[in-house]
This record gives sequence, structure tokens and C-alpha cells, in this order.
Amino acid sequence: MDLLTFLTSVPNALDKDTAREFAAAWRVELFEKGRHIASQGEADLLEHIILDGRATSQITDPDGRAICVGFHAGPCVVTPNVARTRNGISRVSLDVNADALVAQMDSNALTELMIASEPIREWANGILQQELALKADREWCLAALGGADRLAWFREKFTRHEGLFGHYMIPSFLGVTSVTLSRLRGAERGTSTN
Repeated sequence: MDLLTFLTSVPNALDKDTAREFAAAWRVELFEKGRHIASQGEADLLEHIILDGRATSQITDPDGRAICVGFHAGPCVVTPNVARTRNGISRVSLDVNADALVAQMDSNALTELMIASEPIREWANGILQQELALKADREWCLAALGGADRLAWFREKFTRHEGLFGHYMIPSFLGVTSVTLSRLRGAERGTSTN
């Protein structure tokens, strides 16, 4: 999808004139599979929109294990900089899982545009509210649900993702082991054949 089409799409559609001016402030770059859009522990002062392709947000723990904390299947806005960084340092790695066309803008430049333009401010605040609601919903899922219900929640919230992302990432996102996820799927297959 091209950036202008994305910016004029629901649910946070901008009018065409505002969207054209806003789109001109972004630069678009192709990131090949395996590349990092951002790296945990390094400076990241950018906002990212994935127009096409896929990426994941991952945190590497002190033992070197990568834990998936977010899925990004284009077209979508990646978690806003304010929620993904601290003091300009990325708290996550954004790893490209399938060649991705990514629009990027300096976070401070976006803030300036938000101050100058009410429609852009409303668009950006809408994105941030959606992301915070999703993060709170995931936290609730991890705290309140068992394995089978977590998988059901994932399938409801991310209808396409089970087929788009490697199955090794889904268990860490859901806070279960790969063995548990495999057993849950096996139990589903067992009940569907009865």
C-alpha cells in the first residue's frame, strides 16, 4: 500500500489535502527480511509505518532469549516512539520478517506537525490510543487467562497472524512455551476429528 492511501484509510483517515502534506514529510525505504528497523539498546528517534511486509517487536532478555512483544503486518503503524523508547533509546528490536516497505519520520518532526495541525494531532493521538489499548488488553490476557484462552484471544485480536508469523514467536508473545502451544493445537485437532 502506498503512504497516501494508508493515511486516507479508516479508522484514522485524514482528508486528502492534509494527507498529501503529511505524506511528504515521511521517507520510504525498503527493509529486506532479516534486517532491523530499530535495535534494542540503540538510538531510535523515528516513527515507523509498515506499508507492506512484516516485522516483530522483540526484547532480548539478559540470557539472550528473544521475547516477542508485538506483531506488525503491513499496512500498520509500529508502536509509537514514545511507547517504544526511553530517552531516545529503543527498548525493543524491530526485526523484519518479510521484506517490508517502511515509511519513517523523525519523532520530533511529527510532534511539530501535531502542534501545527489539528487533523494530524488527532490522527497521531488516535494511533497512540489504539496501541495503548492493545497493550493493556495483552497485559490483561497474560494475567487473567490460561493457555487455551490466550490462544483464543490471540486468534480473535490478530486474525491473520498465525499464518503470517513464525510459530516460534507466538508462544513468547502469549507467555507460554512452544510445547504448550503445540499441545493446545494438538488438543484442538483431536476434538475436531471427533
